Amino acid sequence: MQQPLLQMTDVHKSYGSVKVTDAIDLTLQPGEALGIIGPNGAGKSTLFNLIAGGVAADKGTIHFEGRNVTREPVFKRCQQGIGRSHQIPHPFVKMTVFENLLVGATFGARLRDNEASQWCAQTLELTGLMRKANVLAGSLTLLDRKRLEMARALSTRPRLLLLDEIAGGLTEPECLALVETIQGIHKSGVAIIWIEHIVHALLAVVSRLTVINFGAKLAEGEPRSVMADPRVQDIYMGIGS
Repeated sequence: MQQPLLQMTDVHKSYGSVKVTDAIDLTLQPGEALGIIGPNGAGKSTLFNLIAGGVAADKGTIHFEGRNVTREPVFKRCQQGIGRSHQIPHPFVKMTVFENLLVGATFGARLRDNEASQWCAQTLELTGLMRKANVLAGSLTLLDRKRLEMARALSTRPRLLLLDEIAGGLTEPECLALVETIQGIHKSGVAIIWIEHIVHALLAVVSRLTVINFGAKLAEGEPRSVMADPRVQDIYMGIGS
């Protein structure tokens, strides 16, 4: 049986009396694309912070490629192959697009010289940013900032890419263009967990869907079956009986 890329077991996180993540079990296979949806405040971004190492779990374990990373800091998890984007892009605005990627390749993937440059060039091609390589990040459009946010995560050479509402704020044509880019990233062999409110974009990429509500897993399975679940329609979309 194939070893999971990511395995979260009975993971809890609370802030005071508020349970943000409640007994979460989550498994991701190498190369898989998993979508996560849920209402605002459901604990989705906290889940990403737990995976990436931004916050520590109160209870439970997180294994990545069979290694227990539950107590390891962000930079170590990044170097081991976990990359993430954020809802609001925060590039180094006074650096070029290429220079932004070079930071990730050097300190995340720990590449040097020509190898780092070659990896950044591949990442620019994969994310559709090659023509913007020498443009200052601060002058990019929102779509290209979103692309750069993904590219910066990819520059660390992850085997798991966490996308946090990367399509938010885009027009429909921009969203479709971004979906094509994410499909290309997935086809390159990178596993993806994608949190997104724009469900049709999500369904174009993922093969499995998890619904989180009040920090707990509500439903999981084949995406369209999950979306047809009356509990999901009631809690997430407000259209249940």
